[in-house]
Order: sequence, then structure tokens, then C-alpha cells
Amino acid sequence: MSAPHIPPGAGAPDPVHLRIDAALHQLADLGGDLVGHANRIGAILWSPPRIVVVGRLKAGKSTLVNALIGAPVAETAALEATTVVTVYENGAPSRADVVLTDGTRRPVPLALGTTASLDVPDTAVAYVHRFVPSHALSAITLIDTPGLATLTAANAATTERALIDGFEQTRAASVDADAAVFLFDSMPRTDEVEFLQRLGFTPLNTLGVLSRADSFGRGVLGGRDPLTHAADHATVLAPRLSGHVGAVVPVAGLLAQTAHTGVFTDADARALAALAPVTPLELFDLFDADPAALPVPCEQVWRLLELIGEYGLVHARAHAAGGAHQVNHWLSEVSGIHPLRAVLEQSLRRFAVLQRAGRILTELDALAYSHPARDHIRQIVSAVRTDPALMPVELRSVASRRRRSTAPAERNSAKAKG
Repeated sequence: MSAPHIPPGAGAPDPVHLRIDAALHQLADLGGDLVGHANRIGAILWSPPRIVVVGRLKAGKSTLVNALIGAPVAETAALEATTVVTVYENGAPSRADVVLTDGTRRPVPLALGTTASLDVPDTAVAYVHRFVPSHALSAITLIDTPGLATLTAANAATTERALIDGFEQTRAASVDADAAVFLFDSMPRTDEVEFLQRLGFTPLNTLGVLSRADSFGRGVLGGRDPLTHAADHATVLAPRLSGHVGAVVPVAGLLAQTAHTGVFTDADARALAALAPVTPLELFDLFDADPAALPVPCEQVWRLLELIGEYGLVHARAHAAGGAHQVNHWLSEVSGIHPLRAVLEQSLRRFAVLQRAGRILTELDALAYSHPARDHIRQIVSAVRTDPALMPVELRSVASRRRRSTAPAERNSAKAKG
């Protein structure tokens, strides 16, 4: 069996990984085709955790994915994949494959400045597999999804087919996620929470993200700073949503995306600095009434709005004299991306291990049932399942089954009350 690949910065392997890895070596020692099975399952065990990003259309999922990857790869202008699941994995060169529901793959030609078509109906697509050279993706694999319950029922159905139904129906093409990042605005809607429950995660491996924090409440021209308001609201929401998410983190995705994708230049900083003498109210009044009176061309202000939004246009001016580097540093610090990364790389990643371990044990159970060497395999699996190191995995599996069984009853009860 091949040696495990431990992602950079992942630290020492945890007891769950080590115990399952030892069992896989025992499996490989049985010889024959079990060596291949052990290597296949070992590749699953040691690959980076797969984190799915879910939420409504326009919730900021792709923007957040770009910020986390550090490159503007989740752009709909580059790939017509807005209604299919897209998996972002570390790999070079940058490329894309469309994976069909029958498990076959087709390369998708990508060229800078052009739009690539999948050339197949969305219903035939399991997911798009994007490989991106990215240090961030060496630690986690990100799964971007279509908006839930929005433009058409097909949008939500596409996500469900890949994430919920895919494991049983199209196993070779399924997208198996270990944890979820759930984006919402001021408060999750009932259908969003129901969908989250159907994914089978527990609060331990589900993170809530209060998105678009820079425009929260009444926005930048309101009486309260939107970022502070969003942070306070997240503190209030966290205990209310504790049955669904382990934490709620406010994030200004646009600010994070701009800070980490290198799109804000020194020319942008100079244009921003030229706007510094204008008060916020005057700035937006001039922009609406007399753009010719602005100290920079109107199209430059539009570009700044696209890059940093109204909040950035007002507050980043104080940092513009230091050039793009200082502005990007400020954008990164206030965006909330650092607390988000900390949760992803520490607590969420740790509990994602339990989710994956549960799936691996299910695969070993299947081998123990169907393989000619079933008696030896059952001994290996039994020893693993009764090992104290695997107790958290068993507890997570019980909690997940309980959530799945109670979700339909809760929905029916809510409908009856309605």
C-alpha cells in the first residue's frame, strides 16, 4: 500500500486517520485485489477534506470560493457552469473536466478571456472538476454549488443529485463532501435549513457564514457600521442555529475576493486616493447627479464599486495613499476571511475527518459482505469499529442518522401547524 500524502500545514495525523490507515495495511496484506481496494480507500482517507459551499443564488458562494482559493476561478464568464456543481481541487496545469452521470469525463478547453461551454445538457452532468494550482487547495477541496430554490427547481435539483442522490445512483461520478459551509443573509429560510439537514451533516462539521457583511443592515451610509452590526448579529444567531451549524462567521466576500485575487492595482489605489477629500454623502450624490464633478472619471468609480463595493469605496480611501498593498491588507483584515479560514482549517477540518471515516467504514462493511475473503475482512473491520479511537466516528454516524430521521417529522409538523 502506498504511503499517505499529508497536506501541508495539516499537522500530525489524528488517531482516526492512523487507526484506519493501519486497518488498510492489514487489508492490503491479504493480497490479491484487496491491495487495490486498500490503495483506493487510502487515497480517500488521505486526500484533503472536501467542503461543500451551499446557499441561495446570489448568496456569494462563488465570490467566497474565489477568495479562499486566491484566484478568480469561479467566474461564470469563464465557464458556463452556473447550474452544475463544480469541484475545485489543487492541480497543475489549470484545467477542467466535465464529469457525466455515467462516470465518463470530457475535457473542457479553457482560454483566458473566453467563455467555455460544457456542450452537454446540465441533466447529463454530475459535476465539473476544476484543477487549479493553489496552495490553499492543498489543504481543502472546495465544492461550489448552484443556488438553492431559486431561478428554477432544476438548480436545487442539480445540487441534490450530486450531493445527496449521487452516492447511490451515480457512485463513480458522485461528489462526496466531508463538511459544509452554509451561506445566508440575515436569517436562514426554512427551505434552506431543510436542504442542509438532507445533506446529512451535523453542526460539528457545518459552518454558517453570514454573507455580504459589508452591506448588512442599512449599509455603509446607515447609522451603524455594517461590519460591526453583522458581527453582533452573528453572535445572536449562533445559539439560535446551534442545532444546524457549529458557528456563525460574518464575511464580506467581495472585499475578501478582491484582497486575495490580485485584481486591485496601484492605479486603482491612486483613483481611490483622489476621492479621499469628498465626503461619503457627497461622493454618492455626485455619482448619481453629476459624475463629471468627480475628481476621477466615472468609469473608474464604477470599477472601484465592482472591486470593493460601497463600504470599500468609503473606508478604503483612508489607506489608498499606501498603494494597492496597503489597501489589500486592509480589505483582507476587515473582510472576515481570516476567522473563516481558522474555522475551516481547525475545527471544521477536524470534524470533517469523522464524516469521511464514516464513509470509509461503510465501504469496508461492503467488502466484508461481498468479498471472498469476507471472514478476514470482518475481523479487521470489527477491530476498527470497537477501537476507542473510532468512538467519535460512531457517535457522529448516530447523530447523522437521527437528524435524517427527525427532519421529515419536523417538516410535517411545521406544515400541520401552518
